[in-house]
Amino acid sequence: MARLRKGDQVVVMRGEHKGARGAVQRVLEERGLVVIEGVNQVKRHVKAGPQRGGGILEMEAPLPASKVMLVDPVTGKPTRVRRRVEEGKKVRVAKSGAVIQGN
Repeated sequence: MARLRKGDQVVVMRGEHKGARGAVQRVLEERGLVVIEGVNQVKRHVKAGPQRGGGILEMEAPLPASKVMLVDPVTGKPTRVRRRVEEGKKVRVAKSGAVIQGN
């Protein structure tokens, strides 16, 4: 799942959060999930421990990577990702032909 990387801007295409945009915080490749900043907020009840107090934490839950699309850096619209070899290196390319800069 090399089409998405940490820091990429994505838009949710299906589900409860359809249309929401945000940056990818984590990619869980082995499970096919991504965590997007500010999307799919859930509350977790955390028991107090020696280093931190307990309480209710609000955090982002992972979404299936198949439900999100990368945002084209040129048009700002959702795009599919291709791979192309430039100068001996593989790069990600948007449908508009723009190279997607990644980490």
